[in-house]
Amino acid sequence: MSESAPEPVPPAPDSDPSAPAPLAVPRTPTGDAGVDARLARLADADHLPTDGHLGVYEDVHRGLRDALDALDARPDPPAPAPR
Repeated sequence: MSESAPEPVPPAPDSDPSAPAPLAVPRTPTGDAGVDARLARLADADHLPTDGHLGVYEDVHRGLRDALDALDARPDPPAPAPR
């Protein structure tokens, strides 16, 4: 009786190490709708292969930078009146 070597079993689709996998990084809401929308966009990277992450990260970074620039462009609030 000869024993044959077991045939390799292909990994299940869910366990393919090269497949995109969610990082499950928690994102705490900031209270600013524009910033929260940009941060939510980071979840798009969970469904992309690694080489697609850069575009998402650059887009989010650009949006957050624009939000900060907009804060700098706002006029200062009026100074309180002297008493």
